Amino acid sequence: MSTRIDGVVLLDKPAGMSSQGAVTAVKRAFNADKAGHTGTLDPMATGLLPICLGEATKYSQDLLEADKTYIAQVKFGSRTDTGDAEGLIIEELPLPAFENDAALLKLLESLLPKFTGLISQVPPMYSALKRDGKPLYEYARAGVELERAPRDITIHKIRWTNVQWPEATLEVSCSKGTYIRVLAEDLGNALGCGAHLVGLRRTEVGHLTLDQSFTIESIQNGGKDSSSYILPVDALLQTLPHLTVDEQQAKRLEMGQRVPLNLPSIEALVRIYRATAAPHNFIGTADWRSGVLHPKRLISQA
Repeated sequence: MSTRIDGVVLLDKPAGMSSQGAVTAVKRAFNADKAGHTGTLDPMATGLLPICLGEATKYSQDLLEADKTYIAQVKFGSRTDTGDAEGLIIEELPLPAFENDAALLKLLESLLPKFTGLISQVPPMYSALKRDGKPLYEYARAGVELERAPRDITIHKIRWTNVQWPEATLEVSCSKGTYIRVLAEDLGNALGCGAHLVGLRRTEVGHLTLDQSFTIESIQNGGKDSSSYILPVDALLQTLPHLTVDEQQAKRLEMGQRVPLNLPSIEALVRIYRATAAPHNFIGTADWRSGVLHPKRLISQA
């Protein structure tokens, strides 16, 4: 019989495993009754996949909206039908010639300004975006190419960390909805020789980092007490301001009632705690507007 477990597991997803497969494996390892992830990683990709258990699933949307950081390996000189190494090579193009490594690096660096800040990106056909209720990748597999509207994304930081020509490694911090495969293709197009993604590792999701994560093997082998792998529910929300309320106010919020406060309002989404000892004092989130707390997502205390 499954158990109610509330919290967050930071998984270092291995290559070859789907995000849903990772959720199932973690759910089974902890015998949890409810689990979900906070944004898909392609099977080829590795790295940070926060998995929400129990009541934490209510807050997974908050991490879907969060910025992400990736280490991306780009191979220049060829294009594939999927934009990554999983696909078939559809075009091979001559690589530009360079006098020396310094000239190569200078040219690669010159590409980055146009891929920094607010940019426009056309989503790939091999994606889970839906058209008429069907994911785009289903059309792509049937050989159908549909027109896709460009979408605005933000690249906060981008830099080359290693060059072993014709491959080069990028570190990219970006907004939600960014396709690193498309970024690799666009860099190749800008250089005139095509490119595709041959490796991808996610290192950050919002304020959560890969160095806090565990491999699926370490979780399944249970080398530690299960609680050492599970962060509390509010670990997802540490960037929000927090507020402590008394027991009467806490009960009103839990009943879905608004609670006026004699405090200067900060007009923001806040984490709410009851004035009792941790770790079971997190209530949920509320909108603090015009001096009144409006309950938003509360965790079940049952």
